[in-house]
Amino acid sequence: MMDLAKREQLDVCLTRLAQKDCLLAFSGGADSALLLVLLSRACQKAGTRLVAIHINTELSPNEDLELARTFAQKMNVSFEALHLNEWMNPEIVANGRDRCYHCKKLLFSTLKEFAEKRNIEHVIDGTNHDDLGQYRPGLKAIKELGIFSPLAYSGVTKVEVRSLLEELGLEVAHRPSSPCLATRFPYGRALDRHWMQKIDKAERFIKDMGFFNVRVRLHESTARIEVDKTDVPRLFDNREIVTSALKSLGFTHVSIDLEGFRSGSMDATHES
Repeated sequence: MMDLAKREQLDVCLTRLAQKDCLLAFSGGADSALLLVLLSRACQKAGTRLVAIHINTELSPNEDLELARTFAQKMNVSFEALHLNEWMNPEIVANGRDRCYHCKKLLFSTLKEFAEKRNIEHVIDGTNHDDLGQYRPGLKAIKELGIFSPLAYSGVTKVEVRSLLEELGLEVAHRPSSPCLATRFPYGRALDRHWMQKIDKAERFIKDMGFFNVRVRLHESTARIEVDKTDVPRLFDNREIVTSALKSLGFTHVSIDLEGFRSGSMDATHES
């Protein structure tokens, strides 16, 4: 349950922002979904506009766009999708350690330009307090561009986000995080459309078997599968089905990570 002082601080923050028109970078995940609900209420009270913009990138799982559109429509919030082609940016494709910085710089520069054309005052994103403690070079770009992150500002964690969504009776509370597919590649290995499509299909296959958090990390042509630690035994029991499916996609070897799912595990051996 969210701390009362944090909830009050978040409400005050959103009320202040809602005095002007707002643009929300809306992925459709738990963090941005909570902001969409609370900020839409604040904007309605203030008589201002809220526009939810989903950046439909080629690095995102295919299902994200429709999930975002459906949720925004359900909440009766103005929604638009913008297409962004990261393959045109060589610094993103090269997949260096600062890839996320260049990607977020491109994404939020696009959103700022959109906001300026529509005379929208605030551009807001769903960065939460937990994100501040992880290796997230994209946060530098967000700060440089003056994007405001109400959840991080108010000290709201991912657990608290999901808890509040549950209180509001919203199923998105139980949706797993869905970071861009570039996070499945080791730094220094150039991003590749074909492998990215294989990874997306592999993860959807495993999720369809009932697993919650799923990552298929790429090492050469080997798939290293991460699921929640409690789900590792069940994945092992289904190893023949999973191995057959992933090999049919083009992976030469399939392995299970015994440590289980860890957000940002590709960063582990690259910490400075």
